[in-house]
Amino acid sequence: MLHKTKGIILHQIKYTDSGVIVQVYTRDFGRQSIMIKGMRNRKSGKHNVLFQPMFILDLIFYYRESRGIQMLKEFSVSYSPAEIYADVKKSCIAVFLAEILASVLKEESPGFELFDYIENSIKYLDKSESGFANFHIVFLAGLSSFLGFEPGTRNDPEKKYFDLLNGTFVSMPPMNTPYADPHVSDLLAEFFKVSFDKMGSIPMTGSLRNEVLETIIRYFSIHLPGLKKVNSLDILKEIFI
Repeated sequence: MLHKTKGIILHQIKYTDSGVIVQVYTRDFGRQSIMIKGMRNRKSGKHNVLFQPMFILDLIFYYRESRGIQMLKEFSVSYSPAEIYADVKKSCIAVFLAEILASVLKEESPGFELFDYIENSIKYLDKSESGFANFHIVFLAGLSSFLGFEPGTRNDPEKKYFDLLNGTFVSMPPMNTPYADPHVSDLLAEFFKVSFDKMGSIPMTGSLRNEVLETIIRYFSIHLPGLKKVNSLDILKEIFI
């Protein structure tokens, strides 16, 4: 049956000499694998750029729940993040976040609120002219709430350690569970409550930003054991050093 929905491109792989399979997070059907024929030939190849990470498309495809790969019929651009791909730093963030999303989003878990969060975040990054160096950290902090392990806020400044297993701030280093040191925990407490509009107010060196990012990824991996190694992490860390 034909269905129309909006989709966020996460990843694509070569399938045949002329076709690709695209991983898409759709608003109505969660993550889907969609076959696109002819994408690698000379006539249709010009459209390949539209299937890069974080492009937002209106899709019409043949959907069958029992089928692992759906077939695309038509598509049009809903939102083109042109400014993201015109900026090296933004494009590195986009590729990194798309890799995270492709790993943690499940086929069986559509969610309008989660889709809207990702869509609005892409548009915010695309339109940002400066002060977006902390964007990926704030995005991941917000994403955790949609995935079921939203960290608790810190109400007491004496709670200097962030317990990664329980997602709470505690006064003493927890026994036998991973935790962040006081300095990183202070920064995490700020990131867990800040909005994109205020993310530039958190002063960070490149090395400290990377330390906070690694801690958040570790937090994700504890609560999402299926999280794969993030191949684009090293490049992102180099970009924002």
